[in-house]
Amino acid sequence: MAENDEKYMKMCFALAKKGAGKVAPNPLVGCVVLDKKGNIAAKGYHKKYGQNHAERDALLKLKNNEAEGGTLYVNLEPCSHYGKTPPCVDLIIERKIARVVIGMKDVNPAVDGISKLKKAGIKVDFILEKEAEFLNRRFIKTMTRKLPYVVLKTATTMDGKIASHTGSSKWITREEARKLVYKMRKEFDCILTSSNTVLADNPAMETTSNQWKCILDKDLRTDKTFRIYSQGKIYIASKENTPLKNGKLDLESVLRELYKLEIYSVFVECGGTLAGALLKQGLIDEVYQFIAPKILNDNSGLSCFSNDKTDEISQAKPLRFYEIRKLGEDVLLKALCIK
Repeated sequence: MAENDEKYMKMCFALAKKGAGKVAPNPLVGCVVLDKKGNIAAKGYHKKYGQNHAERDALLKLKNNEAEGGTLYVNLEPCSHYGKTPPCVDLIIERKIARVVIGMKDVNPAVDGISKLKKAGIKVDFILEKEAEFLNRRFIKTMTRKLPYVVLKTATTMDGKIASHTGSSKWITREEARKLVYKMRKEFDCILTSSNTVLADNPAMETTSNQWKCILDKDLRTDKTFRIYSQGKIYIASKENTPLKNGKLDLESVLRELYKLEIYSVFVECGGTLAGALLKQGLIDEVYQFIAPKILNDNSGLSCFSNDKTDEISQAKPLRFYEIRKLGEDVLLKALCIK
């Protein structure tokens, strides 16, 4: 049975991922329902914030209560409270499901679906908990820390440079990598950069009209003549609306303000100074690093992280790779920052 449990939970993960970029601040959830003979009766997933949760999406497809006596798989504990939709746990009990297999317990303190399921006599099992937590790492952070999930993107030569000493940076990576970055931006609520980047490169940082762009501009050096202002909703963090720390914008305060704007995920594209400051303060959750097969061979070139002096290699920030992908001649590394 454990082998089938793993198979169907992985199916839930795949279904859940279909809601990426559309369900925040809710988690990614997929659901598979088997009848009492072990055949798939229905599948569902949370498609968009405010719409049916995965369990409801799946169970409402059944017209003749085919799920009675069967098993329901879901990668997150079913909700037990009223929100945008009624509690999923009530529908599971109503449909007389015999067993529920869950990936992870919900970190939302308002949810206690497991107790309600057990009280109704439904058997509850868990499987692939670590994988379920990884899938919903953004949701876990926003729910537990009340801060947006932060991913830093950088594009470097093999020796970690983002520009020459003159500031020349176009282009380090090739077109295939750049096209992927355009797609990545759409997966986040906000693109964050600094006034230094705006002034140096005048990037457009194209997004959808509903997405935010946050510009860290302490002294208001940028204005609407720059391309970044031409699209999306703009939040400017300056000394007029943000506390200062050591003469610079307090970066954690910026992120807390973004969270208040219902921004739950942030994609950072910036130079080495801001990237280094975010890293030093423990405000980066992941790094996406595009590496081109080029070596600048110049210590005066600009580094992707440059905000600190470190005496011992043991003080280096630890990360954990979870994806390595080849993009034509370039390589994409994705790594989690270990807190």
